[in-house]
Parts: sequence; C-alpha cells; structure tokens
Amino acid sequence: MRASYKKYILEFKQASGTSRGILTTKETWFIVLTKDDKTGIGECGLFRGLSVDDRPGYEEKLQWVCNNIHLGIEGLLKELVEFPSIQFGLETAFKSLESEDVFTLFPSEFTSGEASIPINGLIWMGNETFMKQQIKDKIEKGFKCIKMKIGAIDFKTELNLLKSIRKEFSSNEIELRVDANGAFTPNDALEK
Repeated sequence: MRASYKKYILEFKQASGTSRGILTTKETWFIVLTKDDKTGIGECGLFRGLSVDDRPGYEEKLQWVCNNIHLGIEGLLKELVEFPSIQFGLETAFKSLESEDVFTLFPSEFTSGEASIPINGLIWMGNETFMKQQIKDKIEKGFKCIKMKIGAIDFKTELNLLKSIRKEFSSNEIELRVDANGAFTPNDALEK
C-alpha cells in the first residue's frame, strides 16, 4: 500500500464569521491510499483557530502517516490521538479503499439520491441586519431548524435575534440551535 497527501484550499463564497474571527478560506488535506488498482481518499478537515489539532507539526504528522502506512489503521490511530482530523481522514481513506465507489462509503437511499436528510440552516455571525437576512432566507428555503453561530457580536443582540425569531415562529415551526465554538468562558457559558 502507498499513501500520499495533498493540500487544498477551499474558498468561501462569502466571508463567514465565527467566534474566533472571519473565515474566507479553509485549508484541508486529502490522504490518498493506493493498493493494487484501488484508490481510497479521506479528508483531514482542519479549521485554523478552531480545531484542537491546529498545532505546529500538522503537515509533518501527515507525512509521518504516509511514511508509516505499513503500520495499518490500528497502529496509526494510536499515534494520532492529538490529531483527530487526521484520524478521521485516515479512517475515511481506508473505508474508501474498501468501497466499490471511492466516494460512496455507506451506500443508502440518501447517497443514491432517493431520500433526503433534514439538516439545519446555518446562520453565520455578522451584524444584526446580515444575520436577520440569512434567517429569512433559510426559512424561505424551507429549513425547519436554524443554527446560529454566536459569540462574536454583543450577546444581548444575539439574544434579541433569537427572541425575535421565536416571536414570529413557534417551537413547532422552527427549531433553534446555537453554536458558540468556544466563545464563552467556562464561568459564563452556563449562564448564557
């Protein structure tokens, strides 16, 4: 078996606010396994400033994985505890290698386009007007669950946005979720 990796930069269609800054791009790496005439691909999705494994030596660890692919999945995973995104990419690459289709790891009605999976409409952080427009757009598109990124603007403003959504849409119509991505300290997170 051979292994390699390739870095790829994803460019956001619009700048997206998180509790730790504005994202315009996202670095990602693909682990590629080849064995005989088969290929397996797995994505190591690291978010700079957000992922626990955003640390020096990330790319070197990817190279170490490729150099030591002979250790197999179990041997490699033990050495990657501090790099969960690489663990995920490696597990996905091995599953991809075993699959009939390199990109269909778990065949289902969803992957064949016969069924859908309900998901949330993600609302990125920004000023109140921007966030309200996103909420309106998601509801118009039929989303029944709205997930708001919070923690970057004034908390009272965010709370007022949530209250205004709830005034207009009952909990039977729209489910509200929040995602602070570690924006609050342990001391004030429970209160908020």
